[in-house]
Amino acid sequence: MKYKLNPLYEASFKDFLLNIKQHFKNNDNFIHKARNELKIISHSDIYVVVKSFKVPNFINKIAYTFFRDSKAKKSYKYSLRLGEFTPKPIAYIEFFKAGLIDESYFISENFTYDFTIREPLLDKTFPNREVLFKAFAHFTLKLHNAGIFHDDYSPGNILIKKSENDYIFKIVDVNRMEFISLNEDMRAQNFAKLWAHDEILEIMAEEYSKHYPCSQNFKQKVLYYSNKNKKIKNFKKRLKGKPVND
Repeated sequence: MKYKLNPLYEASFKDFLLNIKQHFKNNDNFIHKARNELKIISHSDIYVVVKSFKVPNFINKIAYTFFRDSKAKKSYKYSLRLGEFTPKPIAYIEFFKAGLIDESYFISENFTYDFTIREPLLDKTFPNREVLFKAFAHFTLKLHNAGIFHDDYSPGNILIKKSENDYIFKIVDVNRMEFISLNEDMRAQNFAKLWAHDEILEIMAEEYSKHYPCSQNFKQKVLYYSNKNKKIKNFKKRLKGKPVND
């Protein structure tokens, strides 16, 4: 095995990490069960999210063993780099068979959010909807100004907690990140995977533009990239005979 444990959790989580397979198997508190599985587990009076990654195919086993970081390792490294923007990382661990990577896990503190951004995007009666979208534009600008491009900036990966007078945002599923200086097109493009209606994107783009020196057609760029993404995704769905979305 190979692992890395955040020094802040060394004393209380080392034994838990080394026995993660058993802890994961014995817990049924799923929060996501698909290609990868996520569970919430309590340990040392802390609720943590444990993400178990799907065992890679043979080609990817070779790639993750010898040529590039595994998804678990990237999740841990990127979370450390993201700091306040994501739940606190605790550790990652990789298990090997016949010299190649097999199972792998990433552990972070559980962020008790109230909803994802999907709910206000879909529900026109959601409370303080426009205020929330403007706050999200500020959060996105803060990410971009920090040189962060989340390559899967989609509704399920944006967690929101309502505080007394504001909203707290966290991003998850962070193994697909770019840390670069973003130009205006990249900033506009990063809104595309929200799959939001044009009028919502206009609110976000206008608020974003108030606090960043965008060109006059920034809003049009946001709409262009969003509609382009929708057309590509819907075209692929049609090819597979699946229903398309607006």
